[in-house]
Amino acid sequence: MKPRPDFGELSLTRPLEPAMLETYSAGPVRTLEEYQQAMTLRAAVYMAEQDCPYEEEYDGNDFSCTHFLVRAGSAPAGTCRVRWFAGFVKIERSTILPAHRGTPALRVLMAEVCEVISRKGYRVALAQIQARLWPVWNRVFRCRLVEGRSPFDFSDFDYCEMEIPIAPHPYALSIRSDPLQIIRPEGDWDRPGILDRSAERSGGQKAA
Repeated sequence: MKPRPDFGELSLTRPLEPAMLETYSAGPVRTLEEYQQAMTLRAAVYMAEQDCPYEEEYDGNDFSCTHFLVRAGSAPAGTCRVRWFAGFVKIERSTILPAHRGTPALRVLMAEVCEVISRKGYRVALAQIQARLWPVWNRVFRCRLVEGRSPFDFSDFDYCEMEIPIAPHPYALSIRSDPLQIIRPEGDWDRPGILDRSAERSGGQKAA
């Protein structure tokens, strides 16, 4: 069973209830199929619903970030991406399909996103949100609007910026973390991966 995002949910206004995690699950995108699902969800919401031009939605940052999916059972229900900067991360392209809006899907997705952010040692996230959706995000996150920053607009919507505090993780990864742990799949650092088995096969022998 996937570990509960105990530290990620500290960024939320309320903890997740067990039933939420029975209905929805979330995690980083790791396969081409999952990547295609994330891109399809964004096309359905941003291009079909909000009439965003293709070249503005797929903006050149989709290969320099971490994508996440939230699922209802096995069906993709929402996505977002995280870009990593020195000292902060940026949460963006957050998308929930209409059938799952008003459900715990967004909360489960963001708890898992913040769990991964916390585990990687970050303490603050930035999000540029459509101004009309501030009441939604304010109900989801313990967050604040960034002071002294003017609203701005792009792709025909008004935006504002919010900061989300990230709880410190007691097992945050660092430059001194176990070398095999560091190379495990994103967000799955506590379970031995394929290269752990490779190390067992070699028996610790050094190449000649």
